[in-house]
Amino acid sequence: MCGIVGYIGTQAATEILVAGLERLEYRGYDSAGVATVDEGKISCVKAKGKLFNLRAKIEQSEYKGQLGIGHTRWATHGKPEEHNAHPHLNTDGTLAVVQNGIIENYLELKEELVSKGIEFRSETDTEVIPHLISVFLHSSSSLMEAIQKTIDRLEGAFAIAVVHAENPYELIVARQQAPLVLGFGQGEFFCASDTTAILPYTRTILNLENGEIAKLTPLGVEMYTFSGDRISRFPRTLDWNPTQVEKQGFRHYMLKEIYEQPAVVRSSLDTYINLNWHADENPDYSPVNIGLTPDMTDNLEHIQIVACGTSWHAALVGKYLLEQVAGIPTTVDYASEFRYSPKPVIPNTLTIGVTQSGETADTIAALESERARRVNLDPKYHARLLAITNRAESTIAQICDCIIDTQAGIEIGVAATKTFVAQTMGFYFLALDLAYRRQAVSNQRISEIVEGLRQIPSQIETILDTQADAIEELAHHFTNETEDFIFIGRGINFPIALEGALKLKEISYIHAEAYPAGEMKHGPIALLDNKVPVVAVAMPGSVYDKVISNAQEAKARDARLIGVTTAMNATEAGHTFDDILTVPEVDEIVSPVLAVVPLQILSYHIAAIKGLDVDQPRNLAKSVTVE
Repeated sequence: MCGIVGYIGTQAATEILVAGLERLEYRGYDSAGVATVDEGKISCVKAKGKLFNLRAKIEQSEYKGQLGIGHTRWATHGKPEEHNAHPHLNTDGTLAVVQNGIIENYLELKEELVSKGIEFRSETDTEVIPHLISVFLHSSSSLMEAIQKTIDRLEGAFAIAVVHAENPYELIVARQQAPLVLGFGQGEFFCASDTTAILPYTRTILNLENGEIAKLTPLGVEMYTFSGDRISRFPRTLDWNPTQVEKQGFRHYMLKEIYEQPAVVRSSLDTYINLNWHADENPDYSPVNIGLTPDMTDNLEHIQIVACGTSWHAALVGKYLLEQVAGIPTTVDYASEFRYSPKPVIPNTLTIGVTQSGETADTIAALESERARRVNLDPKYHARLLAITNRAESTIAQICDCIIDTQAGIEIGVAATKTFVAQTMGFYFLALDLAYRRQAVSNQRISEIVEGLRQIPSQIETILDTQADAIEELAHHFTNETEDFIFIGRGINFPIALEGALKLKEISYIHAEAYPAGEMKHGPIALLDNKVPVVAVAMPGSVYDKVISNAQEAKARDARLIGVTTAMNATEAGHTFDDILTVPEVDEIVSPVLAVVPLQILSYHIAAIKGLDVDQPRNLAKSVTVE
């Protein structure tokens, strides 16, 4: 969840480090720091709070070192104070370490080190690392050996970067269950928690894998296993453009990413839909091409999905599609719960992990535990693992048999928008592919759904062009005294109510809850009065009349009603709703991809009008790489 940047080369490191941290601030923002090596000593600067505080401190002095590490922190152990900020140093200040992750046995290690007379200056788990390395340096032939000995003592998930004043031409990094990527330039090399930090300097990257350690010098990169075996692996070139991590005139990244959604959907359609597929020609191939092999799909009896946060909501849409379109019983679990209370082992089961970053610790752990408990069983019980992710090079892609790359591009805003839509599209492609293979619905119905998906990009553009200003005006009514919101929906759009509530509380800090519309009368209706707005997702289809009826129950309790429905239904719905957020006419089965957009815009403007930090809401991080 924290952000790491490292640099060794021919340029002054400090500006590269701070600029990289600014691109990683979505990973942590409680405090930040950098350490550089110059003329045989380490210069370390830290600051509490946002990165501009660190930058202000750095500008007071000149730092010329061409080797350095930086860190932006999301607090786990120890409050967000300057003394807990990274980098952490050893006792004599000659060695600095930054870490992302959690050292689970740090208390045991700390007690051991304290017994040796070592004094700790922070409450963090990370500080044990520089002290351990320093101890092992006395019995080691190199900095690399001392770090390897230290790693042998660490338990937990971590990515670390280390610099040492007496080794001014070495930057050493290691990874165990926390992301770390290496960047290759001309006579300079980088490391970072995410490629966004180094994208302006290089597009040639290599992801460290679990149990790997690397030494970066001005001459190149050496990679080893933790046990010391040399590794040879080739870097790859990203096709990302540095402008993808810029705001491009938008006030916030979140707003930019909302407006990128038509392009994201078009890209996914272009990638996965077979353009020559026509239902009336009785084709003998699937309407989509997501690369599923027969051993993933044959005799499939059950699907289980694990995810967290917004990805969990996308999975709920997926459950509806997989059951109602593909005809396969499907369960959805929070990844953090699944790992410790797994379902009974069912034969011919496909397990799907959904994660934007591909590094979500709970989701990865759930998939790994599922594979482990099935590995020695009869073949029909063997694990079939599929990932839906935005990062094809991530950890989850390495542990799964197949991935659906959502191809949403870089998402900087902590509150997911375009990646939710992209994940949802991934489930449409999966459901259509399985439906065709199983002949669960007619080719004609598949064709109708595909055609509905083709219309989505232009329909989202219509919402952005015609509704954004009205939604911004509506947002002004909920920025001062509103403390609670209720969202309701039914069927395939109940997950959209959940996602709308999550977006609002994530960035505006207004308490918001979502319920199936039919459940309001079974308890939650007691919350309603004229101070609690209710948002109803009322898309035309099989449950439209039911949602309208449930909304009228809320209206009878004086709640202000906001409806999300189609323009064609707006006049009729106007008799029920006080405010209407309209979307174009759409088939109910594809309506979630449209219905979520007005809710994203509403949440964004409420938070922006309140003057809150939309892109980096308090207490949240973009990629949760610790349990």
